[in-house]
Amino acid sequence: MSHRSTPDLRRDSAGSEAASRRWWDADADAYHVEHGAFLGTASADGEFVWCPEGLHEEDMRLLGTVAGRTVLEVGCGSAPCARWLATQGARVVALDLSRGMLDVGRPLVRGDNPLLLQAGAEDLPLANASVDLACSAFGAIPFVADSARVMAEVARVLRPGGRFVFSVNHPMRWIFRDDPGPAGLEAVLPYFDRSPYVEVDDEGVPSYVEHHRTVGDRVREIVSAGLVLYDLLEPEWPEGLTEEWGQWSPLRGAIFPGTAIFCCEKPA
Repeated sequence: MSHRSTPDLRRDSAGSEAASRRWWDADADAYHVEHGAFLGTASADGEFVWCPEGLHEEDMRLLGTVAGRTVLEVGCGSAPCARWLATQGARVVALDLSRGMLDVGRPLVRGDNPLLLQAGAEDLPLANASVDLACSAFGAIPFVADSARVMAEVARVLRPGGRFVFSVNHPMRWIFRDDPGPAGLEAVLPYFDRSPYVEVDDEGVPSYVEHHRTVGDRVREIVSAGLVLYDLLEPEWPEGLTEEWGQWSPLRGAIFPGTAIFCCEKPA
């Protein structure tokens, strides 16, 4: 059963975190059966894929130079991005609230880099100004009740001049059905309704939650945290990519964006 939200989850960080932990712990194995090859989860060196459109950090270099730098990944899942960053010479701290997702990635980590931590994104277990770069590829941010707090926390742990780059589902996608086919081309939901999408189990307990923010909301959260937004990428669907991922598909991707990548910097 699924429905648009209950009022208490709109600002309920603990409730949202509990639902997400339950979901990702239970779905970890199935998720990697379906998406692991695309993400490079089993690759010896990992892989850093920003989005279902297939943008790779190896090509995009949105984080700039990572060698010799300390990098934080927020919402790392099974950590293929973090492992790739480590092979590029970065010192990586990667966190996720799901032990199930982390357990998929731990056997693939060489030594203690990346360092994998079980933690939520709204209270980062790091000291002030302790990392040079931060990133999140569809991790944590769409699933937390207080994404403004995530921005503030990342700004706190970043050193001056550090970048924070994160990808999320494009906010305009909220108005369409979660369907990769023709039914997903019809606008049916208000863009300005910030009620989260919630799924509940048979006992009515939330088992999945995803929060909506408009583009303006995202920008204001970034700016309020003291960060500077210097670029916003809306990847086009690449020619020749036929693989569907949930609501992402060649049909929809040819018409409107599915991903937004926010590129931010903490002033020096």
